[in-house]
Amino acid sequence: MEFDPLDKGEARLEQPLFTEAEAAALARATVNLFAHWRISDAEARIILGGISEKSWDLLKGGGTSATEQDTQMRMSILMGIHAGLRYLFVDTSRGYDWVKKPNTNFDGLSALDIMKRGDLADLLAVREYLNAERGV
Repeated sequence: MEFDPLDKGEARLEQPLFTEAEAAALARATVNLFAHWRISDAEARIILGGISEKSWDLLKGGGTSATEQDTQMRMSILMGIHAGLRYLFVDTSRGYDWVKKPNTNFDGLSALDIMKRGDLADLLAVREYLNAERGV
């Protein structure tokens, strides 16, 4: 039995993940979240997929036109992480602090350490952990 060869072209979504207004709101929320987490610009850029300083500066300034789908996806996952922390911690400052605290479930690393690895799967791992803690 022979199979037809797979098309190795890139898969592309026909529509963007978010509208321009949604992407702008997502960027503002991400910048605010990172401020609450008290992380550096370099850490933020790694978490967002290794974006350039220029791209990060644009996001901080409210610009989104150069935001790639990967970055938007990462910001969306970060909002899920934030939502999970808000659900688990009534005191929001405890949730913000949790991100930097060592966690035995992450082999003694913090959630931030995991996210700073830079891989999309690492962001998902933190979100999935929080979802499991919430019973979702």
